[in-house]
Amino acid sequence: MLTLNPNKTALVLIDLQNGILANKTAPYSSDVVLQKGKDLAEKFRQAGAPVVLVHVGWNAQFSDAPKGEADQAAAHPEGGLPEGWMDFAPGLQEESDLVVLKHQWGAFTGTGLDLQLRRRGIDTIVIGGVATNIGVESTVRHGWELNYNMVVVEDACATFVADQHKMSMDVIFPRIAKVVTSEDIAL
Repeated sequence: MLTLNPNKTALVLIDLQNGILANKTAPYSSDVVLQKGKDLAEKFRQAGAPVVLVHVGWNAQFSDAPKGEADQAAAHPEGGLPEGWMDFAPGLQEESDLVVLKHQWGAFTGTGLDLQLRRRGIDTIVIGGVATNIGVESTVRHGWELNYNMVVVEDACATFVADQHKMSMDVIFPRIAKVVTSEDIAL
């Protein structure tokens, strides 16, 4: 059991939004990851610890999307993202939650996340969401570089290929974070 101080710990949930959760995920379904995220959020709220909901999106012209060239660059639908694509999954968001809109993989670059956490005295981040090796891993790496204690909730994460989830959990995260299950967290 990992017992955390609710006065110094925040829960950060990555991309639990309609457009991302509509994809098939592994090793856990998006429904399982969403439910784990909701359960964790409720545990954190009851303890008085901050809950941060992060979602990704861009304007209709994608002028705020990353511009770097890549072999497998993301496709941008003409006319912008479908209606409701950026909206959080139903039943996830509460009025007290902090909301961060990001325009790239990680939740720190170009957002006020670091400032909001530091103003609240946070030194530990518990994280889950989709996709393990994309938004979650980018945020964990950056948070670790900013000197936060990072805690990854393995069963509250999923990606699009199970081997990619396993790679992050077995190789990357143990070097920069604690890896736990949702049942291992106490506040």
